[in-house]
Amino acid sequence: MIQVYAARAVSWRGIFSVHTWIAVKPTGAERYTRYEVLGFGVANGAAAIRIDRMGPDNYWFGARPQIMLDRRGPGVDAMIDKIRAAVASYPYPHEYRAWPGPNSNTFTAYIARQVPELGLDLPSNAVGKDFLPGGALVAAAPSGTGFQVSLHGLAGVLLAVDEGFELNILGFNIGVDAAAPALKLPAIGRLGLDR
Repeated sequence: MIQVYAARAVSWRGIFSVHTWIAVKPTGAERYTRYEVLGFGVANGAAAIRIDRMGPDNYWFGARPQIMLDRRGPGVDAMIDKIRAAVASYPYPHEYRAWPGPNSNTFTAYIARQVPELGLDLPSNAVGKDFLPGGALVAAAPSGTGFQVSLHGLAGVLLAVDEGFELNILGFNIGVDAAAPALKLPAIGRLGLDR
């Protein structure tokens, strides 16, 4: 099983953004493994990537998480292997910056780009998802169904079958999803039909 969660970020950041993480449970495993990036302690030498800090669906500082993606069944174990490899290759294991990134949403988007068969459509209020590693200007959309252009997560555009159209201005997204009609708004997220 693979699940991706999002919950309102901590403190004032929760007004604008969500925190995302990934939980996996391979066939025959007794428990889930939770992968996420946190800023707490990074300035003092702690790693940004945290594994199994909490349970897979624990509240995030009082905020109830929502499931963004749930994959089960045949082929999931192979995706879990790719997720583990992507976690190991994440280019910012000791860095964290709430805005514009790299942050928890940069991490989740990176994993999604490395494992496009996940088809992950991150919410428009996942600030940092558009921060492309290595200063890249062009990349696949996190869902793997389109592309995006981004200038250090501060400005850009995304066009994809799953995400629809998103315009990024100073790390905040506004857009439209035509496949499952909805508006995508900064701070609020998706208004319309659920995917």
